[in-house]
Amino acid sequence: MHLEEFSEGSSFLHKADPRLKILVFVLFSVLCATASGIKTPLFYFFYSLTLLLIAKVKIRLLFSRLIVANFFIAFVWFFIPTGYSGNSYIILGPLKLSYEGLNYALSITIKCNAIILATITLLSTSSVFSLAHAMLHLKVPKKLVTVFFLFYRYITVIHEEYLKIKIAASLRGFVPRTTLHTYKTYAYIIGGMLIKSYEKAEEIYKAMLCRGFRGYFPLFEHFHIRKSDIIFSIVSIVVFILIWVKS
Repeated sequence: MHLEEFSEGSSFLHKADPRLKILVFVLFSVLCATASGIKTPLFYFFYSLTLLLIAKVKIRLLFSRLIVANFFIAFVWFFIPTGYSGNSYIILGPLKLSYEGLNYALSITIKCNAIILATITLLSTSSVFSLAHAMLHLKVPKKLVTVFFLFYRYITVIHEEYLKIKIAASLRGFVPRTTLHTYKTYAYIIGGMLIKSYEKAEEIYKAMLCRGFRGYFPLFEHFHIRKSDIIFSIVSIVVFILIWVKS
């Protein structure tokens, strides 16, 4: 499992300063999430699409992420239109759908997809290490940054251990079924993962101490802001202000 697939590229956003990208993303997310109606969220969505064109990310990979996210957003289209109070309704068999509820669900869907696209194009185009480094520069608490980095980084390690155990079980003729033997096997797999995770954590911790880890990672290289990064940030903020004023 590779968690930094979008960070591989040579576009402008891949090379942009992560500190400025985080600031732009935070401002965008707050303004987009608090926007009302449909027209204003659409403007933010078009901004995200513009970033998508600039980032030149892998479309197939992007759609796989959007499909998973929109699977959960789909529940909004069932619960809000049927439970939202309003004066006008659409009758579909046993369902009574509110016009206001449908508009609200559409607004949520647009905002969610706009923020997801912005997350991919602004944050995922940088490596996790670069984002953690940028967070330190932005005065985020060191302990919080360290926890974030280690959590993100070692999800991959735990997943690799799971794949090893799963392959070993398959080579021994294990075929999942709805039987007691299958449930016991999965319990052994989970137990094996916990043990291996603990052993791996001990090895990693000793390796980190050998590299000078003292509760945080020492930084030897620092970012350099380019003129293009400043221009991008200023243009983005101006666009956000114009959208906010027009709304």
